[in-house]
Amino acid sequence: MPEKPFGVLIHGAGWVSGQHVAAYQRNPATEVLAICDRSLDRARARAESAGLGDIALYDDLEKALRHPGIDIVSICTPQHVHCENVLAAAAAGKHLVIEKPVAINLEQLRTMREAVRKAGVRTVVSFVLRWNPLFRTLKKLLAEGTFGRPYCVETDYLSYNGSWWSGWNDARTIAQGVSALLVGGCHAVDALRWFAAEGEFEAAQPEEVFAVRGGRRKGQTREYNPLTNTWVENAPPMEYDGLEIVLVRFTNGVVGKVSVNAECVMPYRFPIRIFGDRGSVFDNRIWSHRFPGQTDWVEIPTVLPDSSDVAHHPFQAEIDHFVTCLQNGTESHCNLEDAAVTHETVFAALECYRQRRPIRLPLEPA
Repeated sequence: MPEKPFGVLIHGAGWVSGQHVAAYQRNPATEVLAICDRSLDRARARAESAGLGDIALYDDLEKALRHPGIDIVSICTPQHVHCENVLAAAAAGKHLVIEKPVAINLEQLRTMREAVRKAGVRTVVSFVLRWNPLFRTLKKLLAEGTFGRPYCVETDYLSYNGSWWSGWNDARTIAQGVSALLVGGCHAVDALRWFAAEGEFEAAQPEEVFAVRGGRRKGQTREYNPLTNTWVENAPPMEYDGLEIVLVRFTNGVVGKVSVNAECVMPYRFPIRIFGDRGSVFDNRIWSHRFPGQTDWVEIPTVLPDSSDVAHHPFQAEIDHFVTCLQNGTESHCNLEDAAVTHETVFAALECYRQRRPIRLPLEPA
């Protein structure tokens, strides 16, 4: 452990930033020194809600990055400005926690990756479900051979995103949100890669993508609120298709199916299915050769990923993991290099819509 805690700058004071702040506060090796947001009032409100009285507040990232003692920057801004934020922080030599999605196009992704490589800083991307208790249990069981060798994986992101979410106005547009698969469904794409690999801390490499899209919500101004089970009239419309279904072939031979449904009238769900040659998984239920004479599913009593509330997500485990990486001088299994593969899968789906054919990966040299 270092002689002094790692100094932290929180950039972006919106919904998710509260979870970042709380996780750093509970880690004895970190100290939040500054909060930056385009609105000083919002930065102040975030500090006050966390009980951080003696803290620096900024509305300019360049100035915030010069604050003494900053080692880590948490990028909690809307996705369309992540690239410029990451470039600035990397150039300043800061380690990075980057909210997903990290980029809105392939060019941004390439530029960010090159900047991080040049700066030599460490990163973790908030595909935070990798630290969900069910995910951790299933990955360990997968690595131990409980399901044999996987050959098919299915993951889905079922969430009626809308005005109930404070980031919706940025995310609902093509220019800033891009697609349903990128905005929220990228979690499911990352989970697909995670469970398609047998190693406990390994994600599979995709080699081919084919996708279709559809739905009936695009452009509509009548909106459902899954939190209250009510309908809203004259809501700002979603500009892209709400349903995307993607087939992925991985280099290890596993075939995957991932979908995002941003217009399902139901509470949030994140289904998981893993099929191996010696067992299967349906969410937290297991059928395995490890249980001879099994007559019913073995159910794991654990926390499932079935909530869209960021307070439900395991940010503490993610931040603790990243701090350990910094202390040990190691890379995270969910660093920008790895997360770029998940994002390329999303961008390959967009390319598939344009070209109307399967798309080979990688989209560019690594």
